[in-house]
Amino acid sequence: MSSESDYFRPSEAQSTAAYDSPYDTNDTTVLTRPDTEADRRPDPHRWHVGADLGLLVLRVVLGALVLAHGLQKVFGILEGPGIEGFATVLTAFGFQQATLLAWITGVTELVAGLLLIIGLFTPAAASAVVGILISAIWVRVDVNLFAGGVELETIYLAAAFALLFTGAGHISLDRRSPWFRRAPAFGFIFLILALGLSAVALFVMR
Repeated sequence: MSSESDYFRPSEAQSTAAYDSPYDTNDTTVLTRPDTEADRRPDPHRWHVGADLGLLVLRVVLGALVLAHGLQKVFGILEGPGIEGFATVLTAFGFQQATLLAWITGVTELVAGLLLIIGLFTPAAASAVVGILISAIWVRVDVNLFAGGVELETIYLAAAFALLFTGAGHISLDRRSPWFRRAPAFGFIFLILALGLSAVALFVMR
């Protein structure tokens, strides 16, 4: 028969549970936060030799070609038409105020090409090239020709579009800028701007 003191004596299960506490003073294990999916996700802004080198080559080549087109239009060098010659071409395509538009296009190509080469303000430079090329393809495309007769312009456009959303890469002056860290968001903003300016050129000045 159990005595009254047995009611205050801990049972064997209770005694065992008391020593199974997670706060065991003999446990010297350092508690750490478990890994999460975000912890295992690679840093999107770290250096990537292949990608950064590829973006450098793409950016410099496209920038050099765009800069050369600007030199042709503004200064008439490299067998270019100069402002008057390019204005004549724009007039033939139905544009109004062709001389003003020739200056805008030529200077834009000079600035955008230089910025692409050095990797500075890349979203703005790439969007300027996108806007010019959209307008050029719109007025020159011929559905009866292979690739509409604008395959070269289409390649330029694809390259500029890619840089618009990828950014300049780490080998650039943009590498510490907000638009480098958030390239897709800034790319979308500048794409809307490029489309708007192209619409003005095509439907207001033509």
